[in-house]
Amino acid sequence: MLEKVLKYAFGLTGALTGMTMIRHLFILNGKTEDLTTIYGIGTIVFVSLVAGVLMFIFGGRIIRFTAVSIERIEQALQKITTYELIVGVCGLIAGLIVASLISIPIVKIDVIGVPLSLVIYVLLGICGVYFALLKRHDNVFEAIKRTDKKSVTPYKLLDTSVIIDGRILDLSRTGFLEGELIVPGFVLEELRHLADSSDDLVRAKGRRGLDVLNMLKKDGKFPITIDRTDRNLNVEVDEQLLKMAKDMGAKIITNDYNLGKVAAIRGIEVLNINDLANSMKPIAVTGEEMTIRIVKEGKENGQGVGYLDDGTMVVVESACKYKGQLIDVTVTSVLQTSAGRMIFARPKNVHLPLAE
Repeated sequence: MLEKVLKYAFGLTGALTGMTMIRHLFILNGKTEDLTTIYGIGTIVFVSLVAGVLMFIFGGRIIRFTAVSIERIEQALQKITTYELIVGVCGLIAGLIVASLISIPIVKIDVIGVPLSLVIYVLLGICGVYFALLKRHDNVFEAIKRTDKKSVTPYKLLDTSVIIDGRILDLSRTGFLEGELIVPGFVLEELRHLADSSDDLVRAKGRRGLDVLNMLKKDGKFPITIDRTDRNLNVEVDEQLLKMAKDMGAKIITNDYNLGKVAAIRGIEVLNINDLANSMKPIAVTGEEMTIRIVKEGKENGQGVGYLDDGTMVVVESACKYKGQLIDVTVTSVLQTSAGRMIFARPKNVHLPLAE
């Protein structure tokens, strides 16, 4: 209904425009008296009808084109975030300002000055929006803030392994860490993928990591930022983490032994949680009791292997027969290195014979 009304409105506008133009031509040619003759009136009616029909026909096409264009623009705007829209507007303003400065001498050129200026405005406006959206993932204000504070407030990036480990939560609460903790967006995405895994052990690690992050955010005793950097599926998470640390001049907190070695080669400072734990008393001490699920056989005959929630391997003597079961064990020793820690235990209330 609305489309028909608009088409008739276009037709009426065309008819009125045609009538006005032909009357104006009669007046310019000094034939005012013809306006009241049959010839003049017929000419005006004929031109008005032709202009009205043409506008009615082309008006329908214009309406359909406009409706399709508006729908596409609406769909595009729905995909654009408010942040991207603001960045695009800022880019457009910057492009128009540059175009204005360039056009000051050009607009004075005869004949082609104004058209050239219009072309410059359009091109630089489009370029401003394009280049602004091209860098939309870079948080400019955050980058300025980091630059201002870089000398006094060092930033530290958390990798996936150290979040799953969980000890970063206790460490941050002690106040020994300085600066701001940053969790890259691609690390958070990797944790989400782990939490959605079909493997029980992998899923438990991912959910533990997400729980640790939630507790860090709710704790409020230490500043932590979730970065917006998206994951590049063509680049490994560790490689993205190293590049981000290099660009920011930040340190990496991890307990991944190999990641620490690669970072050291590239001149990136690493804080290894396992190194810190290695210089302190181990979490599990000899004689401590815990409950563990035996998931597979060990390398040695009769051994069973289980894992804590943070992925620590627990080797239980004479526990192969309990595979798939939860059993109570007593810790006999703990091996702690920069590559991680390993706990040795035996089933509770089982006394092994002493070596002679």
